[in-house]
Amino acid sequence: MKKMYRIILCTLVALGSVALPVNARDEAAPVQVELTTDLGAILIEVYPSKAPISAENFLKFVDGGLYENAGFYRTVRHDNDNGTPKIEVIQGGLLDTSDLTGGVAHETTEQTGLKHTDAAVSLARAAVGTGSAAAFFICIGDQPALDYGAARNADKQGFAVFGKVIEGMDVVRKIHQVRDDAATDNVYLKGQILANPVMFRSIKRVTAK
Repeated sequence: MKKMYRIILCTLVALGSVALPVNARDEAAPVQVELTTDLGAILIEVYPSKAPISAENFLKFVDGGLYENAGFYRTVRHDNDNGTPKIEVIQGGLLDTSDLTGGVAHETTEQTGLKHTDAAVSLARAAVGTGSAAAFFICIGDQPALDYGAARNADKQGFAVFGKVIEGMDVVRKIHQVRDDAATDNVYLKGQILANPVMFRSIKRVTAK
C-alpha cells in the first residue's frame, strides 16, 4: 500500500473549541503514555485539563489501538528546514492516512497556556481544523515560532500543545539525527522525510511514576 504521510506542520484556526470552567479544567489529572520505538522508549505526559480536545483525541488513538503500523517519519533540523523561522522537531503518527477524514477543533497555546518548549508534544496540521492525533510532533529545544501569534504560520494560530516528554528525550534526539532521506517532489519537505520510518512498537497508558 502506498504510504500517504500527513505532513502538516503548517497552519490552523480555532474551530469552535469550548472554554471549560476553571474547576472542570482542574479535574483531570495528567496521563502518562509510554511510546516504545525501534530506538528506545519515550514517556509522554498528557494534559487533559489544560488541552482537553487535543489530549483526549491523542488518548483516543492510544486506547483504540489506532497507532498500529505508525512511526516517526519526518525530522526537521536547522540544516534541512525550508520554512521560516527555522524549527527543530520530529513528526510521527499514522503512515497511511488515505482513509482518514476530519480533524479536531484547534486549541491555541494562548487558550491552553502550554507552549512549544523543549520536549513539548503537539498536533500537526495544515489548515485550521485539519489537525488530529493522526500526526503529532515533539519539539527539540524551545520553538516559540510554533506558538499562537508567531510567524511560522501565515494565520498565526500556531499549533496545539497537549503534552510533554518527561523521559526519553535522548531517544527523541537519536531519531532527530537519523539521516535516511526519502525522495519527494515536495520542495518544502525535501531532506525531511525518512525512507525507513522509526516505527512505534507499542504505545499505551502507564501508571504515573
